Amino acid sequence: MIKKPVLKTSICTGEQVAGFQDIHTGKIEEIMLIKQVADIDTFKQIYGINGEIPKVY
Repeated sequence: MIKKPVLKTSICTGEQVAGFQDIHTGKIEEIMLIKQVADIDTFKQIYGINGEIPKVY
């Protein structure tokens, strides 16, 4: 596994974007804007993710 799922979260606005972070470089590939909790569930379902997704700031 070279990428892990993350929620990129703005400290100022609270805006969240779901994506994948390269574990070697730290670069985040943004995939989906999260507007409501159901969007996180949709992201997890599309990509087969179980459990919590860590937040990065």
